[in-house]
Amino acid sequence: MPLPSSGPLPIRPRRRSHVVERLRAYFFAGLLVTGPAGLTLYLAWLFVDFIDSRVAMLLPNAWNPSTYLPVHVPGLGLIVVVLGLILVGWMAAGYVGRRLLRIGDRILARMPVIRGLYGAMKQIFETVLSKQSNTFREVVLVEWPRRGAWAVAFITGRTEGEIRDLTEEDMVNVYVPTTPNPTSGYLLHVPRRDTVLLSMTVEEGIKFVISGGIVAPPSRRPARQPEPAIEPPA
Repeated sequence: MPLPSSGPLPIRPRRRSHVVERLRAYFFAGLLVTGPAGLTLYLAWLFVDFIDSRVAMLLPNAWNPSTYLPVHVPGLGLIVVVLGLILVGWMAAGYVGRRLLRIGDRILARMPVIRGLYGAMKQIFETVLSKQSNTFREVVLVEWPRRGAWAVAFITGRTEGEIRDLTEEDMVNVYVPTTPNPTSGYLLHVPRRDTVLLSMTVEEGIKFVISGGIVAPPSRRPARQPEPAIEPPA
């Protein structure tokens, strides 16, 4: 005997799945808000703690507040380092400091291995910290590592010296960083006409490289106007 048909079963709302999806969305939203700030504070804490632990070994016990205070004072080592650098800079700006720097440069310049390393590091620091320097001021696109493949790079200056004498074109020094570590990369000498200047800032370019292209800055170029349609002659 066939059973009587009761019609289609009513569809129940999937309230449980909606709740789970909403909780998941809240979780990722909270992670997006607290993740960058938490990671930044954690890295800053590691840096401050590293400086404090190294400076604490050099300070006398009478000058270390941790010896007579019930709690640890974070950031003391960083403050000592900053004050020490200011003191060294003030001494180097005077006549005696400049004389001592010249003597130190002459001594290091006569050492076979140290002079090459010291000269390179000094030139890098003077170039990066100079107020008039244009190092890492332009973000460009270059075809790397082959034609048709483009990479974000930074112009570090105009090519000078022997390379400029051997080339007839206007060459620029281009640094192509690697992802996600922009401190390693490749140095290229590229004609300026083969580079495409981008509107993004250096900071935005570094973020773009570190994130692997996920954090893309907005375009500041004017939108292209559509070309008017050409009507065929009657």
